[in-house]
Amino acid sequence: MEHLDDRERQDVWQTIQDALLHDHIDQFRAEFLELHPYDQAKIFQEVADDVRLQIYTYLSPEEVADVMEHIDFEEIEPFFTEMDPRFAAQVFAEMSTDDAVDILNELDKNKVASFLTIMDDDAADEIKDLLHYEEKTAGSIMTTEFVVVKTGMTIREAMLHLRKEAPDAETIYYTYVIDEDKRLVGVISLRDLIISEEDWYISDVMSERVVSVPVGEDQEEIARMMRDYDFLALPVVDFQDHLLGIITVDDIMDVMEEEASDDYSKLAGISDVDSPDENAFASAKKRLPWLVILLFLGSLTASLIGRFENTLDQVAILAIFIPLIAGMAGNTGTQALAVAVRGIATGEIDKQGKFKMIMREAGTGLITGVSCGIIITVIVYFWQNNFYLGLLVGLSIMATLIVATLAGSLVPLVMHRFNIDPAVASGPFITTINDIISILIYFGMATAFMNLLI
Repeated sequence: MEHLDDRERQDVWQTIQDALLHDHIDQFRAEFLELHPYDQAKIFQEVADDVRLQIYTYLSPEEVADVMEHIDFEEIEPFFTEMDPRFAAQVFAEMSTDDAVDILNELDKNKVASFLTIMDDDAADEIKDLLHYEEKTAGSIMTTEFVVVKTGMTIREAMLHLRKEAPDAETIYYTYVIDEDKRLVGVISLRDLIISEEDWYISDVMSERVVSVPVGEDQEEIARMMRDYDFLALPVVDFQDHLLGIITVDDIMDVMEEEASDDYSKLAGISDVDSPDENAFASAKKRLPWLVILLFLGSLTASLIGRFENTLDQVAILAIFIPLIAGMAGNTGTQALAVAVRGIATGEIDKQGKFKMIMREAGTGLITGVSCGIIITVIVYFWQNNFYLGLLVGLSIMATLIVATLAGSLVPLVMHRFNIDPAVASGPFITTINDIISILIYFGMATAFMNLLI
């Protein structure tokens, strides 16, 4: 199966359309099932509703399940709503348990209960076991479709067991070893199973240095572990080391995309990234809460400027430099914020130390502040022919850049310390805070040195 570009997909789709139009089921199945499930999903999302209903009748629940697993979970609800409920329940039963749970978490609770009632009892029980775990934890993204062997098995017995269970397993590159009490005690790779002698025991070949994660572990921490150790899968255990499930690398790729989108939306000051298909009301509903908060903070900035009305009356030219100083403070604060949030998200700050990062940002703020301060002092001096005004603006720029850089790096660290998502210290939020700081510094210094300016 080769990946198709948009033009190739359109050519294939034209052939498939002709088969659908003339009810040539065999031709449709031959063309459609030859495609990679990703390309099937792209076609599935582009066709009209009535055509998709026709396709359901030509495919088995298992084949539709392969397609559904390649559609974003947030966009999948309409497809299951339009299916016949019994057919939809069969599709869920054929999907990987973790994927089925992710999709069901996006659906209305009443629909979920309906699907579970219709579904095969064994499949429904597996899904129910995962549905009760807290969202974004190891339990919510793990799959229960894995292969285990026991310590007392021989290699021959383990291979026979693996051949039997492999068709229903998410992955077989790692086989986990449990004892009689179902506790995780080791791991053995497929390579070791193949090259070992048949009469050797699993306990003699397995590695006891198995890395696992607790069922309540945050998914972002798991993503970091899999990235650092290059794992293809990670076992999930309870507090007594009983093996509950595994998390595979494809699940973690989805997690990394989800976390990146989440952090990006928070840095932008919205509750979630807007979907291209979303209407204006839904987009406004996500953005409005932050904008209202920022509106009140902006009002505080305006109020502060009002308190320095006498200073402005005496030296009116001070007003033209307000956007410059506030803008520079906001820009440098956002830069420091991005560095801090990225460091926390990737775990780099824990490795290099928070103090080291703060000192680096303080040094960066000092260098950029002094440099920009000297430049703007010279510019204002020649522009307005007033050395003290240039010095005031230069010193204000220098002080605000230093303070704004420190604020941009410290605020996320403080939030992280109190278990608050540091991305909440969004760009608009930190910009508004730095506006307030810069106004206080600028007009405070102007008021203090008013005699030199008049």
